[in-house]
This record gives sequence, C-alpha cells and structure tokens, in this order.
Amino acid sequence: MKKQFRGLVLLGTLLTAMGSQAQTATMKMEHYGDSLSVLKIESSTQYLLLPVQEPNMNGGAGMRFMRPAQVKLYTGNPMDTFLDVSLMTDKTDYYVPLKLNKGKESYVEFKNVPANSKAWDLMKLSDTFDTTNTDYYRPIFHHSPAYGWMNDANGLVYKDGEYHLYFQYNPMGSRWGNMTWGHSVSKDMIHWEHLDPAIWRDSMGHIFSGSSVVDKDNTAGFGAGAIIAFYTSSGRLGQVQCLAYSNDNGRTFQKYDKNPVLTPFDGLKNFRDPKVFWYEPAQKWYMIVSADKEMRFYSSSNLKEWEYLSGWGKGYGVQPNQFECPDFFQLPVNGNEKNKKWVMIVNVNPGCIWGGSGTEYFVGDFDGKEFKCDSEPEVAKWLDWGKDHYATVTFSNTGDRVIAVPWMSNWQYANQTPTLQYRSSNSIPRELKLFTQNGKTYVSADLIPEAAMLKKETETLKKVNTQTVYDVFGGKEGAYQIEMDITPGNGEQAGFTLSNALGEKTLIYLDMKENKLVMDRNQSGKVDFSKDFPLATSAPLELCKGKTHHLNVLVDINSVEIFMDGGRIVMTNLIFPNKPYDKIQFMGAKSKFANVKVSKVGL
Repeated sequence: MKKQFRGLVLLGTLLTAMGSQAQTATMKMEHYGDSLSVLKIESSTQYLLLPVQEPNMNGGAGMRFMRPAQVKLYTGNPMDTFLDVSLMTDKTDYYVPLKLNKGKESYVEFKNVPANSKAWDLMKLSDTFDTTNTDYYRPIFHHSPAYGWMNDANGLVYKDGEYHLYFQYNPMGSRWGNMTWGHSVSKDMIHWEHLDPAIWRDSMGHIFSGSSVVDKDNTAGFGAGAIIAFYTSSGRLGQVQCLAYSNDNGRTFQKYDKNPVLTPFDGLKNFRDPKVFWYEPAQKWYMIVSADKEMRFYSSSNLKEWEYLSGWGKGYGVQPNQFECPDFFQLPVNGNEKNKKWVMIVNVNPGCIWGGSGTEYFVGDFDGKEFKCDSEPEVAKWLDWGKDHYATVTFSNTGDRVIAVPWMSNWQYANQTPTLQYRSSNSIPRELKLFTQNGKTYVSADLIPEAAMLKKETETLKKVNTQTVYDVFGGKEGAYQIEMDITPGNGEQAGFTLSNALGEKTLIYLDMKENKLVMDRNQSGKVDFSKDFPLATSAPLELCKGKTHHLNVLVDINSVEIFMDGGRIVMTNLIFPNKPYDKIQFMGAKSKFANVKVSKVGL
C-alpha cells in the first residue's frame, strides 16, 4: 500500500486551561492510497469541522448516501465505528462537527476519500460549532434538531419535572444516516433545550427507535429511579433489542454489557422499535416489538430476560403495510374510569391513506397475554388524517395522561424537503382520549393544554365577510393560531384560505357535499421537490357530531395542524410557502362563523 504524506498544517492558536501559555493545534495527514487516510491532531480543539455536500436523491423511504466517506475518531474502544459523512466533492453545503479529544492527541480515520479530495483543505479545527438558525423554513414553535437529520421520536419519558424527547438523529448530516438517539428536554413540552446525543451508533449497528421507562423499584439492578432505554440495534446481528441505562436523569447512558436482550426466535429481518411498559395485574414489565406484519408481546420481571407471550396483527389494517413504532396503553371510554379499553398504535409504512407513512390504531381488550381488537381486520382507524404524521409514540411515567408526539414528515419525501441546516420537526404534543360515535370507539388527539402558553396576542373578528381579505395578525412572522366555530350551509364549502402576496395558498374547509374536512396544499408554495407532495387531504365528518364545529388551527412557517371538535379529527400537513401566509379569506356565503380569534404565537 502506497503511503502519501500530506504535511503539517497550522490551524490556530489555543489557550491552555491556565490561560497563560499558547498552544498551537496542528494536523498531520497520511494517506494509504485511496482506501484509508489517518489524520493526527495534536493539542486538539473541541471539534473537527467536516465540509458536507448533499447528494441528489430522488426517492423516499430508506434512501441512503451514495458511497459516503467513512469517518471514525479512534479511541481503542471495540464499540467504536465509522460514521457515514457525505464529504464535499464540488461545493460545501454546510459543516458538521466531529468531537475530538480536546487538549490531547486525536486520531481520525477516513475511508472512501481520495487522496486528492478538495475536502481535505476545507476541514477546520474549532472549539465551537455555530447552530444559529440559517434556514428559512425552520419552525418557530415546533421542536426541531439544532442541526442535522431527525425522524422518529423515541424513548419519551417524564422524570423529576422534565420531559425527555429522544429522537432518531443523524449528527453528521441532514439526510438519513448514522442513527443515534438525539436528546432534548422540556419542563412544559413547549420550550425545548437541546442536549448532547444520548446513545451513539456503535459497532453493533445503528441505534433505531425504542422506548424508556423509569425503574423506580430497581427491578433491573441498575439503581432505583434509573432511566432504562430500550432500542433496536440494526447491523451485524440483524435487528435485535438492546438495553442501556442512565443514572444522571437521562443525560448519558451506559449500554448493557450483555446486549442484546431480545432476538427474534424465527430470524425475522424486520424486528424493531421496542415499547416497554409496566403491566400492573401481572406485576411485570411488558414489551411490544414490531415484527414485520404483526406485533409481538413479551414479559419480564427484570427488564433483561424476556418471555414470548403472543403475536397480534397479521391481516389487520391497511394492506399492504409494514408495522413500525408500536405503542400500547389503556384509556377510559368517554372519561368513564369503570370502562377502559386498550389502544394499540401501529405506525405503517407504506400504507398511509394518502400514500407513504401514517399512524393507525386499534381499540380492544388485553388479558395479560393476548390483545383482541374490537373491529374487523379490514377496518383502519387513523390517528391523524394528514400526510405528515408518523412514528407517533407516547411518554411513559405521566400518570393518567397519555401524551403523544408524532414525527411531522412522510417517508415519500422526508429526505427531499427544501431545508439544509436541519430536516424534520415534531408536531405539538397531543393528549389522547377515547370517545364513542355511532356505536364505535375512537381515539381523539387534542392539543395539550400547555399549548395555550404559545398565545402572545389575540384579535377577534366580530363579523366575518366572505368578500373581505383580512390581514392575519402575526402573519408576517409566519406563526399564528386561528380558532372559530363554523356552522356550514347546506351543500357549501365552509372555511377559509390562507395566502400570501405571491398567490400561494392553503385551503381549509368543510365540504358539505362530500361530508368531509379538507386541507388543500396543491398551491401552498414549493411543492415540486416531490411528485408526492402536492395534494388535498380529507377526513370524514361522521367522526363528529352536531351542526356546528370548532376548528383550532396552528400555523407555523412550514406546517398547518387542524384540531377539530376537541381532536376528533386531526390533520397535519407540511407547507413551504416562499413568504409567510399573511392573508385570510373566508368561504361559504350561507355559512355562519362565530368566535373567530386569531392569535400571534411564539415561544
């Protein structure tokens, strides 16, 4: 193997901890052909900043980088692994940070990078990495990563006054890859603080989705009150379930040295996304794992050894499908604590009613071993009727409240949305309840009460004229809330249009000929980045009752969420207008609009 010496590069002056003596950080590169390069850094800074160029990608679910560079900070730990980084070839779209051994020597290994790559000369040493927002479409009041790619929320848990939102995260680029658990915390589920990634990709594989519990009675032996995380390791062992534990309130995790704790008994390829919960009647922990086209139940006394109980779901719901990201919880029907039902959330991809990925659910009974669904297999109930609602899971340890957080995107175009610094966000958390309609039981998903703190100022429209175009209060900032009661006229389209001076618009209305709620984003702004993006979504009004309906609409700079009649109908869609919507015009000459309020919202 031919060795090439690139030389010594002076990249800056750093102060020692005492502040009285200057040290110079240096880099020395050695190339072993094009197959391996080793970068030695003396007196390391905090980060090595790597220049990234995003590849052209014209697909949806599961798209990967085309022959990415592989980068690894060498520490000697056998769990170290190479991370995939799409290093620049022609231009630099942005930088990503690789954490170094600050103040010490660092060895960084590179694979799949030619010795004459332009990227070598653009790498930088730095003690900081600037995450100041540079993206026009970054949401104003929805959770999004500080930088990089995000998909499924996972490991949601409440402990000691904090809500922990872990999520599928790529810290080395804003496309899917390097699955790691990112981490944010909040005291109110509205204001989020970004923390360091909690569980990193390792030599076993990507760290896929999962769940977390608080082990208050120390059943696992890692300490009373430890947060125990369960995740799917996807790599050299296939898809297997692993455990990690935290004794510092979820900031850092130690991986269990006897992982994996659960493998598929039949060698199943798609076996992932463990949801763990305490089942009081059996005094045991239970786990549900998505197993291709079904869900599998397991039980354990110590969170380490798991016994198979049953499987459920083959042939249920939309077909064809792939079951993912399960959740399972009990709720009172219509608030009656003496009449409770179990709810199975199943995220499916493909299979969404509008194409791609979506969230359906099933209501039934559970006897500690088997789940029995109340509805026929072909019945699909949707938790959200929009296009951009997936991987919905709930917080653990929240008492009687069941609070869900969806990922606000769709696998058909998640890697293609017109952003660079980051990709994807979460919806505002929703509180789930059970209600009955026409003899059937459904799940409502309403805004959490904490969302009321988003309102900063409110204006009331005392009388609505369908011929008038109104200025939207707060519209110039792109974030507002619209609430109203609509009594639609017979056969009318009763609702409103949100628009801007460019003629871009999103329509929201009750179609009384078709008896449905509609959100139309065909002309909402940038829609041509994917053939699957422009569309109108709808939901059947038979889920609601009465002639007057309450609409609560949250508009952020890149999304619209509708909550109708207390969450009986919910609809979540992304939008990418070139200017914020700052106009509203009502439709429905025979319809009545009452209690119309427009509120400026923000953090």
